[in-house]
Amino acid sequence: MELEGRWVATRATDDIRRFGIGLDSDDSSWSEVTVPGHWQHDAAFENCAGPLMYRHRFTSSPPGEGRRRWVMFDGIFYQGDAWLDGAYLGDSEGYFVPHSFDITQLARIGDEHVLAVEVTCPGQTGARTNITGVLQEWDVLPAGWNPGGIWRSVQMFDTGPIRIDRLRVLCRDADERRAHVVLSATFDSDGHHDVTILTRRDDEIVHEQRSAVAKGMNEFEWSVDIRDPDLWWPYEMGDQPLTEFVVEVLVDGEISDQRLQRTGLRQIQHNDWIFSVNGERIFLRGVNVMPITVGLGDTDDAAIERDLQHVLDLGLNTVRVHGHINRRGFYDRTDELGILVLQDFPLEGTHARSVRTRAVSQASAAVDQLGHHPSIVLWSAHNEPASPDPDQRSDWRSRVRRAAKQPVPAWNRTALDRWVKRAFEQSDPSRPAIARSSLLAGLPWVDGEGGHLWFDWRPGEGTDLERLARRTPRAVRYISEFGTESLSASVPALDQQLVDHVWPDLDWGALEDADGYHRADVHSRFPPTDFATPDAWRTALQEHQATVLRSQIELLRRHKYRPTGGFCFSSLADPVAAMSTSVLDAERIPKPAYSAVRAACAPIIVVVDAPPGWVNAGDAVCLAVHVVNDERTPIDAIDLVATARWAGGSKRWTFTGSVEADDVARVGTLELTVPDTLGELAIEVLATGIDGAAIAANRVATAVTLPPN
Repeated sequence: MELEGRWVATRATDDIRRFGIGLDSDDSSWSEVTVPGHWQHDAAFENCAGPLMYRHRFTSSPPGEGRRRWVMFDGIFYQGDAWLDGAYLGDSEGYFVPHSFDITQLARIGDEHVLAVEVTCPGQTGARTNITGVLQEWDVLPAGWNPGGIWRSVQMFDTGPIRIDRLRVLCRDADERRAHVVLSATFDSDGHHDVTILTRRDDEIVHEQRSAVAKGMNEFEWSVDIRDPDLWWPYEMGDQPLTEFVVEVLVDGEISDQRLQRTGLRQIQHNDWIFSVNGERIFLRGVNVMPITVGLGDTDDAAIERDLQHVLDLGLNTVRVHGHINRRGFYDRTDELGILVLQDFPLEGTHARSVRTRAVSQASAAVDQLGHHPSIVLWSAHNEPASPDPDQRSDWRSRVRRAAKQPVPAWNRTALDRWVKRAFEQSDPSRPAIARSSLLAGLPWVDGEGGHLWFDWRPGEGTDLERLARRTPRAVRYISEFGTESLSASVPALDQQLVDHVWPDLDWGALEDADGYHRADVHSRFPPTDFATPDAWRTALQEHQATVLRSQIELLRRHKYRPTGGFCFSSLADPVAAMSTSVLDAERIPKPAYSAVRAACAPIIVVVDAPPGWVNAGDAVCLAVHVVNDERTPIDAIDLVATARWAGGSKRWTFTGSVEADDVARVGTLELTVPDTLGELAIEVLATGIDGAAIAANRVATAVTLPPN
């Protein structure tokens, strides 16, 4: 049963901790709160940073003879201490980890009970101590937001003398002939028992084991071989059959407890950031998924479905769950839809040394909670372990200084990240893990990692990505964040500034505090004083975002497998209206970048080398043309027609050829002497298939200027 109904809470003080936890304590003056939920959603605590003491009265008859009773907190944000009828049960830590307590003896004393829980979620300043990722102290969240609370359900249930405390189901390897599934479990026993452990797959017994257990925790591990399995595939490669494993522990022939996990049979391989599923490689076209709502407890199934449908509409096959662990329903739907998941562990920014042991423990718990999901293909231990470098200049001296800092040992990226990565590798041999996401591949981490590149926004220009790919190919094997920021159609703080001030003389410092507005980045490229109206400024930011995302996605796809294995741009959507990298605003209204990304992520695209920003009359321009085919079937015949147009003239090229399945082909080169005509020089390319139907198109443009003297 779920412990629903009336919950009350008050601010936790020493007196409350001593006298507010007992069965006879008076809580009539306490405020009602919503459970499950975040306490700041309740009027009495909307500005409260905690800690809070929760209480709930309930009635239950004692458990039967030989039965054990448990209370389980499915999710407490972030730490909790629990009492039943004034007796201390224990503590919990980790917002995504369920915690259970044995209340059998207390439940036998009477029928009336009070459950009390002190919940704390301290603010994070300086080095973090909470493992909450971007769900706390993230610059996009409202100022003063605290996610504390009992955000998942509280349940009470009975078992026999043995309870399954933990069950992990991992598909270690699979092919068309067989699949190998490894199961491990922890049994909590009240004494010595002879037990039978049954494993069912889709109601069929596939494994039976007899053993003896001792009092306390007992660890078991076993494996199941499945012949001729129905393999799980990403949606563009095949179907997504799912299978259910049920583990039952029997004592004296009676079921003491059972646990169900649903999984898919597949094998993940990872070689220099080129992923393969069931032996077939796949280029990852992905996006960073931020928290869907400000409070994780407010995210419902409809919101999850809406955002994942946007992922499919954009032509993407991968999501990176950025800096947090999402609700369980999110991963259930990615399994069903065949969308791959790169999963961040919720370590964000710099953390205190005291967090190491807890981070390792919670990493193992994350595998218990999520390891059975076939859609998850990677664990990432830490996002941006180093504080952002305030020196974002793009001159060569600044770049050398930034590069020189990378090999310098630091607690977060040298010790903490490696401990957490090792915890994932030891707990889950079925998928790869990386230590961090943020730094470029380089010494001493020559194995590479998901780099964050903000060319054409922070340091560097748009052409720098192509230059980096040419000079240091390893650096673009996988880019996990890139893009630019832009404004939503409506940002409350900015809208209010436009009411109170005259454009462009706004209080930009207040905007920076209210909405995570990165003034230095924006004003260096788009000074508000250069625009007559705020709408013109907003439009320029949005168009720049669209141009940057399309050009950089096309470039990374052009380098498919040579050496790039995929990308994740930043980001899909915002939890609140803000200046951000998203292509959907908080109301899920698309920005111009949305359609640009959809065009760049079509299964078949034509990529034309970007011309210089301007050319002189008489210059020779040479642009390569590539066709990228992400389909699983070859293009036997493709015709390309390229047309260059300028004021008063044009030139035409034609190419014919074929492209292998899941490959990139260079189909030709456009060579042109720039005409002696000022204005725009535009080059358009149209690709048609064997039946004459258009399958891809592209357009690049530059400006013709006077030749130098």
